[in-house]
Amino acid sequence: MELQLAGKAAVVTGASKGIGLAITQALAAEGVSVAAGARTLTDPLAELTADSEVRPVLVDLTTPDGPAQLVDEAVSLFGGLDILVNNVGAVRPRLGGSLSVSDDDWSWSLTINFLAAVRTTRAALPHLTDRGTGAIVTVSSVNAFLPEPSIIDYSASKAALTNYCKALSKEFGPRGVRVNTVSPGPVETAMWLGDEGVAATVAQHSGSTPEAVTQQAATQSVTGRFTRPQEVADLVLLLASDRAGNITGSDFVIDGGLITTL
Repeated sequence: MELQLAGKAAVVTGASKGIGLAITQALAAEGVSVAAGARTLTDPLAELTADSEVRPVLVDLTTPDGPAQLVDEAVSLFGGLDILVNNVGAVRPRLGGSLSVSDDDWSWSLTINFLAAVRTTRAALPHLTDRGTGAIVTVSSVNAFLPEPSIIDYSASKAALTNYCKALSKEFGPRGVRVNTVSPGPVETAMWLGDEGVAATVAQHSGSTPEAVTQQAATQSVTGRFTRPQEVADLVLLLASDRAGNITGSDFVIDGGLITTL
C-alpha cells in the first residue's frame, strides 16, 4: 500500500532505540524527513543520517524546555511539520507495592510518560495546524486500561496520556489535525528484555530467570509471543498517513490478543 508520506516532515520522540527507532526507520524508508528526538545518539540512529533525511536532535524530553527545543529544531530544519509521534516513555516495576512508590517516583513516571508528550504536542500543534492536515500518533500502552499494581505509576500515566489524546482529537479535528493512540502489549525492546528491563527486574525479585519471566508473559497473549517493534511502526505509519484520513480519536491495541475483553 502506497502511504503517500514522501516529502512530509515528522518529529519522533524517544527515537534512539526500541519502538521509536523502528518508527524512525520506517518513516525514513517512506521518504519522510524526521527530527529524531533522543538523549543520546545510538549507532543505529546515527546510521540513518547517512542515506536518509533523519536528523538526530539530542535533547532531554523530561525537562520543561526540552520538547519545545525539539520541535523548534524540526521546524528550522524542515520549514514546517506534518507528523508528530509521541513515543518516549519508560517503566520501573514497583515490586515493593504501591505504598513504596514515593512522590519522586510518581513525578518521574508522570513526567516521562505523560508530560513529555503534553509539552511536545503543545509545541507542535501550531505548526501542524498551519499545514491544515496534520497527524499526531501517540504510543500509549494496554496498561492505560489494564492497571497493574506492580507498575501502578506507569499505568496511571498511560491512562492520562490516552485520555489527553482523546480530548485533543475533539478540539483539533475541526482544524485538520488527527490524533490517535497506539496501545502495545509487551514489545521486544530493552524496556522488557534489557539488562535492567522488566523481565530482569522481576526475575531478580522472584528468584526466577529473565527468560522464564519473558516466556510467562508471552504465553498470556494468544499468539504466544511479544509484539515486534517493526509491527508497532507499521501501525503508526498507517495512522500518520492520509490512508487513515478519517480516523481520529481512536486507540489501536496491538498486543497479540493479550486483552481478551471487547
